[in-house]
Amino acid sequence: MSPELPRASRNADAAGGSGDAGLHRSLYYCAMTTHIEMLSDPLPPEPLAIAAGWLAQAWQEGHQPNPNAMVLATTSTEGRPSARVVLCKSIEPQPGFIVFYTNYESRKGRELAATGRAAVVMHWDHLHRQVRVEGRVVVGPAADSDAYFASRAVESRIGAWASRQSQPIGSRAELLQAVESATARYQAPDGSVPRPPHWGGFRLWADAVELWVEGNARIHDRARWTRTLTPRGADQFDTGPWAATRLQP
Repeated sequence: MSPELPRASRNADAAGGSGDAGLHRSLYYCAMTTHIEMLSDPLPPEPLAIAAGWLAQAWQEGHQPNPNAMVLATTSTEGRPSARVVLCKSIEPQPGFIVFYTNYESRKGRELAATGRAAVVMHWDHLHRQVRVEGRVVVGPAADSDAYFASRAVESRIGAWASRQSQPIGSRAELLQAVESATARYQAPDGSVPRPPHWGGFRLWADAVELWVEGNARIHDRARWTRTLTPRGADQFDTGPWAATRLQP
């Protein structure tokens, strides 16, 4: 029998825990006794390769229905923040960007176009890991957007035409009528649906990455990498070397 369970129970009781709250504390302490992975010391030179590996492991273990879900934070030109969950479609350690797709005319699309910056967070509770990325955002190549759009379910492709994302609508019935109209207008006899010009990919070029690994008793492992991005053309950057710093939890 593990000697840690009684300790965890005592800790929960000492903290006034009982019932569900005490059980949750006990489960937390038990999980932490078996979780010993930490970031290497000295810190690795490349953070996005680690993030990509963590995402691949989350997919492989299958504990979450959408392990590639990430919170995307944007701001208006007035500095008003907003956040929502989108799906990370790719982490490219070299040259160092994250790919996601959305409606360019949605609130997030408009804010990304206006400010050119964003931040994302990916958290895998069962793996005790978190990734934060900040950086510059550009529209992805049209060919990539075409290829990904064609891979989506036909209903999702129709929805991209039917929904004026983030705009008000009078009723659910009105939205469903828009779906029917879009189906009749855009779906070809062979089932194909063209990509709307207002829908496609973004690339978040990272200039800051933070990796977090949960530690025992809230003594987490945390480090931040930063680098410079120098614009090269409309949608490319020359990247400087990563500089890594450990952070207190």
